[in-house]
Amino acid sequence: MRSFVLFAPALLAACSTAPAATPVHGVTPGHKCESTGTDQFVGQSATSDAGAAIMRASRAAVLRWSPPGVMLTMDFREDRVTVWYGPDKIITKIRCG
Repeated sequence: MRSFVLFAPALLAACSTAPAATPVHGVTPGHKCESTGTDQFVGQSATSDAGAAIMRASRAAVLRWSPPGVMLTMDFREDRVTVWYGPDKIITKIRCG
């Protein structure tokens, strides 16, 4: 009986199930950035309203601003849109990833 009590937790742990969906870094379910149609924002002011409109247009879950002279990570995230702007706070480029 003692041996059963010692092994019971191990047996119960073996019966546990893994989560249904394991989150993957860089992926937000239901969001995949598409840069088609975001060129209309190039030349506009880099404001929070413009950022929100870019996120809606690109269907991205994450918005990343890139001010002049700042280095960015090279990791790819399919749910992220990156917006570059110049010293005058005018949007110069928009890309997914």
